[in-house]
Amino acid sequence: MFKTPGLLAARAIVASLKIFLALSVLGLAVACVNGGVATPSVALQDGQPVPFKEWQIIDTATGQTVPFDQWAALWHQQDIIYLGEEHHNRFHIDAALTVLRRLKAEGRKPALAMEMFGWDGQTALDQYVSGLEITRQEFLDTVRWQQNWGGAFEDYEPLVQLAKEHHWTVDAMNPPKPLVRMVAKNGMAQAQSDPLMAQWGMKGENIVDDQIYRKRILEQLQACHGKGDDSFYQSMLEASMFRDEGMAKTLVHRLSLIHLETDTMAGPLVSYTGAGHIQYNLPVPKRVARRLAGQVRHMSVYMTSFDVGRIQELQTMVRERVADYLWLTPVSAKGLPRRC
Repeated sequence: MFKTPGLLAARAIVASLKIFLALSVLGLAVACVNGGVATPSVALQDGQPVPFKEWQIIDTATGQTVPFDQWAALWHQQDIIYLGEEHHNRFHIDAALTVLRRLKAEGRKPALAMEMFGWDGQTALDQYVSGLEITRQEFLDTVRWQQNWGGAFEDYEPLVQLAKEHHWTVDAMNPPKPLVRMVAKNGMAQAQSDPLMAQWGMKGENIVDDQIYRKRILEQLQACHGKGDDSFYQSMLEASMFRDEGMAKTLVHRLSLIHLETDTMAGPLVSYTGAGHIQYNLPVPKRVARRLAGQVRHMSVYMTSFDVGRIQELQTMVRERVADYLWLTPVSAKGLPRRC
């Protein structure tokens, strides 16, 4: 059986594609071990192995655990903090809230960007966060929540409410659903000539076909879906590339606006997506860095459920540096993320 951290990370990408393309979900599974089990660990503290446990933060560059306060001090040095979640895991929302509240408490004015909203809902999102008189249901209808994301809005509502409370900007990261469908159905080349692409500023965009990204994603898709027609995998790959490039464009635009502000405490930009969009710093972070010619300071944080019996996968994730940091959380009330 194919068992790599890339496969496990892929669930976040294809779960998102399912919303846009009605495709199957890839598995995003992670491995942890509780402190009461005598199992070898790659996490180190003072040079000694320590057991994995909930809310532990692991620097994948060193394999060492990092104290929270020491880690939080690094946030101020970043232009972008990438938070990658298991979808609908409330503990990951809580983790993101912790980051945002800590930044606020230390005088920063973070900006938030969320995968869960599409560009065609940005106007409604701006109105709602700015405090315009609009009911919750009116907001959900106008922002096209069910069409763009679906599921329970209350899963993600705390993030939107916190931004609303402090008058922070919230950027919708996803290109509109019709554009993604068009790429999936007709391919990138044909889709680029459609007038909708020009309408949403994606006509002529350089959707980079990064070979390392391609290899990772295709391996994950093929491992989960078995042998299929090459055109099927190619369409999924191109739709994924298109979405990630669109998300990167959104982040770069917001970062440029933050840099124009005279308030030195503005930022950082906190990007909140499925973990698959930040795996190995390839899908979105690498595209953002390319657009900014490498002139960006960023940190990727892969949030993952802690569970007994998955030590091997977690060790592999640290060894292969699935992100800059792993942040171990409790398992969602909905249970462990499924593989494929």
